[in-house]
Amino acid sequence: MTEPGTAGRAGAHGPAPRPGGTAGTAAASGPGTVPAPTVGAEEEFFVVDPGTRVATARAPEVLAAAARPGGAAGRTRAELCAEMTRYQVEAAGPVSRNAAELRGHLLTGRAALVEAAAQRGLAIAATGTAVLGDVACAPLSTGDRYRAIADAFGALRDAHAVCGQHVHVGVADPDTAVAAANHLRPWLPTLLALTANSPFHRGRDTGHASWRWSTWSRLPSAGPPPLLASAAAHDEAVEDLLRSGAALDRRMVYWDVRPSAHLPTLEIRVGDTAATVEEALLVAVVVRGLVATALAAVADGHPPPAPDDRVLRLAMWRAARDGLEGCALDPVTRAVLPARRQAEAMLAAAAPGLRACGEEDTAHALLGRVVAAGSGARRQRAAYERRGRMADVVDLLVRQTRFGLAAADR
Repeated sequence: MTEPGTAGRAGAHGPAPRPGGTAGTAAASGPGTVPAPTVGAEEEFFVVDPGTRVATARAPEVLAAAARPGGAAGRTRAELCAEMTRYQVEAAGPVSRNAAELRGHLLTGRAALVEAAAQRGLAIAATGTAVLGDVACAPLSTGDRYRAIADAFGALRDAHAVCGQHVHVGVADPDTAVAAANHLRPWLPTLLALTANSPFHRGRDTGHASWRWSTWSRLPSAGPPPLLASAAAHDEAVEDLLRSGAALDRRMVYWDVRPSAHLPTLEIRVGDTAATVEEALLVAVVVRGLVATALAAVADGHPPPAPDDRVLRLAMWRAARDGLEGCALDPVTRAVLPARRQAEAMLAAAAPGLRACGEEDTAHALLGRVVAAGSGARRQRAAYERRGRMADVVDLLVRQTRFGLAAADR
């Protein structure tokens, strides 16, 4: 995945409860104080042919239309940019300090890409995998780095032809970022279940709610990170990846949560691209709440929960398969329970941070809407079940990308 510029990067930390005055944060002092960090989001999308509904390698045309004088790029503060393959485009929003700002950046970024695509007779689909079309051996965007990755990883290059949402939360320093990441590790499966939006791939149901994560996690530098004691321990783990060839550079450290390689942020990259702005906003708000809570925990010296790496990996697989409508494996208690209940527990864990950011009501309202409408994966399957047509799934995705949850019932 790309590592855009400074647009869309911001953040925080604290004691994320068990499952069941720094840069990028509001001034905070004293035990129990919860900061309100800054936040930014990047979203990746597929370019599709609205006639055939097949993913198409015409992303450069969309970006060229957006960048022309008077084009759509001038009407958004989001950075519109290329991804590794020519099937994909990205909108990387600027730093936001509240949910209202972030929602505006998400809306204008999507609108700019939709407008630019329409000018070339194309459409934009927010989904983690290509529903129709063979994106294996996808043509690459220009750049020596992309070619080097493709040459080094062979058929594993296909894992890059997926789309995710990355949330950046501002943190003060690398040690704080690593400590906060430790507190977020137990919630990675729940975040994955909440964002699952890729049940179909190449015209068939994969049996997974997030086939994107299942595909992406095959890369040797992807998946949940190990529990790390410090920034120095993090750097040592990264050096192991580089020395082994599992990563060609620091931007290829694809862990589901990681300190940014060049910005004062913690990046949470576990989720599929959200089908709608509402869902993208929900994920970003909850992530910021979790990080803010974690920052307070780190400041107060509270140790993080430490689920076994093996159990955490199992919980990730279960989340990718079941999504929000199925069951979840709690990586700390090892209990199997409804994923929706685990999502509610995650919001409870994030409550101190959500309150500090003034977004507790927003998070609960958005989660309620998603539960009522069904997750992105569930809505894709429902669209297919009505008439047995994959084209209907793509049409739904295109509508949702543009119009949000209001399009889910059409």
